[in-house]
Amino acid sequence: MIALIQRVSRASVTVDSEITGAIDKGLLVLLGVEQQDDLEKMQRLADKVMKYRVFSDENGKMNLNVNQAGGSLLVVSQFTLAADTSRGLRPSFSGAGTPDKAKELYLAFVEYCRAQGMRTETGRFAADMKVELLNDGPVTFNLQV
Repeated sequence: MIALIQRVSRASVTVDSEITGAIDKGLLVLLGVEQQDDLEKMQRLADKVMKYRVFSDENGKMNLNVNQAGGSLLVVSQFTLAADTSRGLRPSFSGAGTPDKAKELYLAFVEYCRAQGMRTETGRFAADMKVELLNDGPVTFNLQV
């Protein structure tokens, strides 16, 4: 699994002119599922996202995780993260998880984060989404397990 996380001052997802999820301070999590992913990998990645220290402490050092910083998560499914771009000029998605598997692990990721007490908003799986964000920093990390 892949999580591209961006520290944001605010972010939102709109589907068909309806806001499906919005946060202020927190992390925008673009989540990609690969063929070999399972619930164990999902849990490890979710824990890593929630514990990753990308927010500044009182000394200006990236030393706080999203919860310690009083932030939230906005989780958006993004199968393009699983693309193979090593050859040619067109991405291959042969390594991406099937839509059924991706949806299962995406929803499990969201529910797991919520069960840990993390305020978690979402996009809509497989929808044409418009994502708006104000990247804080900018700070962006590609997390994988």
